[in-house]
Amino acid sequence: MDDLPIIDPHFHLWDLKNNYYPWLSDGVKPSAFGDYTAINQTYLIGDYLADAKNQNLVKAVHLDVGYDPRDPAGETRWLQGVADQHGFPHGIVGYADLRKPDVGRLLDEHMQFANFRGIRQSMNFHDDPAKTYLTVPEVSRTPEWRRGFKELARRELSFDLQLYYWQMEEFLELARDFPDVQIILNHTGMQVDGPDHFEGWRKGMKALSQAPNIACKISGLGMGDWTWTTSSIRPYVEEAITLFGTDRCMFASNFPVDKLFSSYDRIWNAFKEITRTYTEGERRAVFHDNAARFYRI
Repeated sequence: MDDLPIIDPHFHLWDLKNNYYPWLSDGVKPSAFGDYTAINQTYLIGDYLADAKNQNLVKAVHLDVGYDPRDPAGETRWLQGVADQHGFPHGIVGYADLRKPDVGRLLDEHMQFANFRGIRQSMNFHDDPAKTYLTVPEVSRTPEWRRGFKELARRELSFDLQLYYWQMEEFLELARDFPDVQIILNHTGMQVDGPDHFEGWRKGMKALSQAPNIACKISGLGMGDWTWTTSSIRPYVEEAITLFGTDRCMFASNFPVDKLFSSYDRIWNAFKEITRTYTEGERRAVFHDNAARFYRI
């Protein structure tokens, strides 16, 4: 298909030989995206670039991936070394627990590395323990967590937001309270509970889209639709773009997690097919320019 320049703003690497990742190193556990045995093996920059070889990939952003919680900045340190040697990743989104009183110190550790751009602390709370990333709901409304979020604002760092649709009103409130922080919604709002939840998801996305400082990454759709087709993901893609606009959306691969459900080419070719009738400028925005702007790469 066409040779659009692509910035992939959401991919992962892991080195199981030299680094520790509890969810991988300690064996496969129940998860929101099912049995991930097939990807429980080292995945390095060469593997990623090989998967992407048929696409015109020009830049990419790495998202935190459950690295050793005793040394969160260690992941950024390792990835900066990868970037210095290979050119990828161009942006690094690390991890920090914003509830911790010394989170400012950790953010400063991350900021020692040139490609660091912000953090993700996954906010997902679900009745199903396998789909829950937090032990308590509404953490963002606590004074401890908000104190940490202010540390992001002071440093002009972005926040990658991962949550479920019933939490979106909560984070609309956060976005409005911190209008100067760039918030980037992960995985199209992570609708992992099947098509019966589409309307609830759409309502939540409509709420979030009201905050101009929230952008939307359209990715991870395979996690909620393991046998997806271009037709089955089209309503999510089109609704997200309708709500957020082509100036606040960007496509991403979520590789190698979404490798469980499809190839790299299949994901990007589906996005290209869905946007076939868009203008050249609109397509360039969602495939390339917006990611460059939001991640400052």
